[in-house]
Amino acid sequence: MRTVDLFAGGGGMSCGFQNAGFKVVAAYDNWKPALQVYSDNFSHPSYNIDLSSDSAIKHIQAHSPDVIVGGPPCQDFSIAGHNNKDSKRANLTIDFANIVTKLMPEFFVMENVYNIEKSTVLPKVLDIFKRAGYGLTSHVLNASYVGVPQARKRYFLVGHVSSKDDFLKSILLKNLSEKQTTVYDYFKESLGIQHYYMHPRSYARRAVFSIHEPSSTIRGTNRPIPANYKRHPADKADITDNVRSLTTKERSLIQTFPKNFKLNGNNKSQLEQVIGNAVPVKLAEYVANCILEYKSELSKNSD
Repeated sequence: MRTVDLFAGGGGMSCGFQNAGFKVVAAYDNWKPALQVYSDNFSHPSYNIDLSSDSAIKHIQAHSPDVIVGGPPCQDFSIAGHNNKDSKRANLTIDFANIVTKLMPEFFVMENVYNIEKSTVLPKVLDIFKRAGYGLTSHVLNASYVGVPQARKRYFLVGHVSSKDDFLKSILLKNLSEKQTTVYDYFKESLGIQHYYMHPRSYARRAVFSIHEPSSTIRGTNRPIPANYKRHPADKADITDNVRSLTTKERSLIQTFPKNFKLNGNNKSQLEQVIGNAVPVKLAEYVANCILEYKSELSKNSD
């Protein structure tokens, strides 16, 4: 199925859908550092276009997508952001819905932070899709149950033309792993450490983690251990016990980007943001494979 990725960032969603066998034909974003990473890693075109503009729809339509996927910028719904649910960024979620419903691909997938469920914009978006005739399945997935070594929760909304609501729910649930994937499960001993530092949102949170648990959410900031860091009661080890920050590359691997994924051309803080904003590749791949399973069931039922 021909797939277009909107708000594509560095390409986590594209990579996952491509791994599942979808033909990604184009990607769109409006942030040059992310587009540079994207273009370094994919052979299909990527475009720097404002997706809130009137010209965006015609440009996307030229690629004749069967599937549109995307993660509209989520900072305004994020617990780490300003939580301004009615701002221009929140309107980009409505722009995504308007693009989809004007082009009417067979499937669409919208990804966002789980906090979007509390937003004022989500009911508006759901109404746009429902009025266009899409059956909708929404679910918050924890990436650590689909092979990602990270306890990252993300909201997914999947639509299919003329299907009933919750059409994908049973498939999304039945394929989940019974246990979470830990950093050790994914890397074994290759990191050369037992514990690592991840800079917390505030020092009321712990910052030292064990490789024998899933990573917490990879965010867009990666700072070294402060010289005056004081151990949090929940830290898994003392900061002096062979603890270090993860490298930019290691954090991309926790997001399940492949080892050969190129991270060139940007300063470190921009690269960290590209990585932190990405959909984990194996999480996108999981959703893509569930869609393929549903499509296969439809084909069998129609025979």
